[in-house]
Amino acid sequence: MLQHGSKILNTGRRVRVRYWGQFGLAIIAFFGGAFSAMAEDRLPLDWNGQTLGSPHRGGTLRLTADGPGGTLDPQINYGTQYMQVFVVMYDPLLVYRQAPGKAGLEVVPDLAEAMPSVSADGLTWHLTLRSGLKFSDGSPVEVEDVVASYQRIFRAGSPTAASFYGNIEGADTCLKTPDRCILPGVKGDPKTREITFHLVHPDGEFTYKLAFPHAAILPRNTPAHDLGMQTAPGTGPYRLTHYDPEHGMVLERNAFFHVWNPQAQTDGFADRIEYNFGLSDEAQVTAVEQGQYDWMLDAKPADRLGEIGSKYTEQVHIEPLLGLYYLAMNNHEPPFTDERVRHAVSLGVNRHAMTILFGGSAISEPLCQMVPHGLPGADLGMTCLQDVARARRLVHDAGADGASVTLIVPNRAIELGMGTYLRNALSQIGLNAQLRPITAGLADSYEQNTANHVQIALSYWFADYPSPSTFLDDLFGCDNYHPNASVSPNFTGFCDQHIQGLMDQAREQVNVAQANPLWEEAGRSIMAKMPGAPMIQMKTVDFVSHRLGNYTSTWLDHMLFSHVWVQ
Repeated sequence: MLQHGSKILNTGRRVRVRYWGQFGLAIIAFFGGAFSAMAEDRLPLDWNGQTLGSPHRGGTLRLTADGPGGTLDPQINYGTQYMQVFVVMYDPLLVYRQAPGKAGLEVVPDLAEAMPSVSADGLTWHLTLRSGLKFSDGSPVEVEDVVASYQRIFRAGSPTAASFYGNIEGADTCLKTPDRCILPGVKGDPKTREITFHLVHPDGEFTYKLAFPHAAILPRNTPAHDLGMQTAPGTGPYRLTHYDPEHGMVLERNAFFHVWNPQAQTDGFADRIEYNFGLSDEAQVTAVEQGQYDWMLDAKPADRLGEIGSKYTEQVHIEPLLGLYYLAMNNHEPPFTDERVRHAVSLGVNRHAMTILFGGSAISEPLCQMVPHGLPGADLGMTCLQDVARARRLVHDAGADGASVTLIVPNRAIELGMGTYLRNALSQIGLNAQLRPITAGLADSYEQNTANHVQIALSYWFADYPSPSTFLDDLFGCDNYHPNASVSPNFTGFCDQHIQGLMDQAREQVNVAQANPLWEEAGRSIMAKMPGAPMIQMKTVDFVSHRLGNYTSTWLDHMLFSHVWVQ
């Protein structure tokens, strides 16, 4: 998943957050390293999702960002900016529980009445569509809409069609001829409202994929192409009533919504959500401080951190994030064709220095494996202490002394700071390193295209769902390497059949306890080959207005617009 400023490119990464930028230690000095929720009254986690009768119901939630977030198509947009909005507009059959912490990684029924029943061989999944559901245009939600929505994932060219839903029977044909996609592996019975999925192979992660935002259920007559600036009716508590990509959007209540499962969807406190575009990051901070806006999307400028930390402590929220920075090394471009050089790069970096450059220990931590903490396979007991002398020996033994290396980084302050340090670290171990900043909105597609012969890049990745596969297989799986394409998540070009076999076997395990040891073995094996070097794991930071209450954030969807109140 990908971040670049506030702009979204559908390149196979989901944008997760906006960062503090450099010198975040300034704010830590004011907070003393401790961050707490606001002192307002809060609702219990098991509340019934109803806001009628609450004194906090009503008002306008005001959000701000420097620009728009791409297409309004919920099955195509792969960026957090609008995915965060889609949470309150659309629903899949299953969804992640709207709760903070690890509780928010639990999958619960949404448009489905209950969790799926799965056959003993793991190939057949049964769910039942709830009765009495309506789209925001008043039309009823029927099983035909569910079947059509899964067909549309292929017909409209969703970026996750192959990787998430390619195991459904008939998906191979849909990928070849999407305009004629029938997808026989998804069937609906109008009488019983039962939905049946037939898979080609067992998939222990299919529950997560059913809960992913691209599996939103849309009306069956939704056009089978990217909706662009148009919107489709949804089932969530809010509907889009105005959109101007130059200025912003307005969401208002969906009159046809009712709470069916408070863990999946609540009916929202604010009557109206205004999301305005165009303010710089400096202007956004000032506007939130003055109460003109209730939340800002973008990075908090370094020169404002001390001010925020000293005056607005209770309005800052820091939350865990399933995301990481890593050095991606192209295994097909010298000198990184040699495993010794790749290990040398990992040994030559001081990861503590990287955390300081990112903003300090309150918002980042060193990472020694390619799976972030909070997921299975993250805590393998690995160490990654800097050893420049050993790194130099490895470079020398590989015959790579003085080899020219160009490091690609996005042209933003935080990555430029880290990139400058990394260039010096590469030079220190004997490489002739240069730094090349690339426009943030283009860096990802540029580095992924093999035609550009990128050697090494500072990159980042975020979890689509709570599984090691979204890091290990997405970044180093054989099927995710696409030469001469701008969408190739496995930028390193790494492909090891033994490791791929472990990952394939792990994914097919319906029992998570049986899958985890396989993921751990795959993770260790990948680190032994070092196609990419993990650097740091980040946290997400929200700055909100004084009036915003009941702040609720999840590890995957971040601040929930329907849970917060403004009066």
